[in-house]
Amino acid sequence: MRIYIVGAGPGDPDLITVKGLNILQQADVILFTDSLVNEELIAKAKPEAEVLKTAGMNLEEIVEVMVDRVSQGKMVARIHTGDPSMYGAIMEQMAQLKKEGIGCEVIPGVSSVFASAAAIGAELTIPDLTQTLILTRAEGRTPVPEFEKLRDLASHHCTIALFLSATLTKKIVKELQAAGWKDETPVAVIQRASWPDQKIVRTTLANLDEDMRINGIRKHAMILAGWALDPNIHEKDEYRSKLYDASFTHGYRKGVNHDH
Repeated sequence: MRIYIVGAGPGDPDLITVKGLNILQQADVILFTDSLVNEELIAKAKPEAEVLKTAGMNLEEIVEVMVDRVSQGKMVARIHTGDPSMYGAIMEQMAQLKKEGIGCEVIPGVSSVFASAAAIGAELTIPDLTQTLILTRAEGRTPVPEFEKLRDLASHHCTIALFLSATLTKKIVKELQAAGWKDETPVAVIQRASWPDQKIVRTTLANLDEDMRINGIRKHAMILAGWALDPNIHEKDEYRSKLYDASFTHGYRKGVNHDH
């Protein structure tokens, strides 16, 4: 006995995986968070499927429904926004289901961080600039572990993607400045990436809080910060990938292609 935990992707119903869509279309029972997952996607379920909105349900109620339906021999799919492994709160569900002798198969989805990068045509790892992306969130009411304070993470001066942090911009600015980030460091904010009402705000560290206030962005926003987000990066020759550099040996490139 098992249930499927499916990453729905960031919003655009076409950004679910083929495997995820197959499960969604075959499932007898579908549970989804109605405020986050696109109803257009859920509409692809078979007509006789039982579709349950979970926004008003607590963990115990959700698990109870899943256990009940699976024990009736039904195929159950729990649809999560983005990719379930990032702030998906799947661990508690899996732990409870395990106690009931029910396994889970997780189907990955396109995370909002990658939909956001795609929306602005950004590469988050630019050769000679940064080769690291930190996925984290600012510290609000939910604390972050001691060694994961934003100031410490920012000391690496790499690209940082901040989930669930739209209301904490003053704190973000203070922490990044304390880590030595310059005021003019590029920041891109993407609200509801891949949805029809997607909004993009390009700003700098110094102007981040004010620009988010002016644009009324308080939730469903990804904040991408670092020099990889420079909107004029395409004009800067020094960041071109070494792999396409004429000084790179022809033999090495042939070797790279050969491996593929």
